[in-house]
Amino acid sequence: MEVTKSTEGFEAIHPNGSLMRKVIHLDHLMMTIFEFHNGPMETPDPPHKHIHEQITYVASGSLKLFVEDREYLLNEGDVYKIESNLNHSIQTLSEYVKLVDSFTPLRENFIS
Repeated sequence: MEVTKSTEGFEAIHPNGSLMRKVIHLDHLMMTIFEFHNGPMETPDPPHKHIHEQITYVASGSLKLFVEDREYLLNEGDVYKIESNLNHSIQTLSEYVKLVDSFTPLRENFIS
């Protein structure tokens, strides 16, 4: 299907619905939308890394981004990029945060 409506396709990542994810992809292109409804976080998420390159648009809210030993304050409209295999994490600073991620290669673990 060529169109995914704004209210379609979300899945709960946490049982209480505090983190929702929508995955849209083709054979070689992926976009995910994350909605955090549990902010502000008291502490950052645990750092993680992956082979995928990532570019993220902050569609709503504010957060701290941690990349290796660097820290950034981000707000709605900001964009960040993560190179392959860099440790990174976020900490939401507002009640609601919406992120639009692009990954290459596809995050197969996100595709159901």
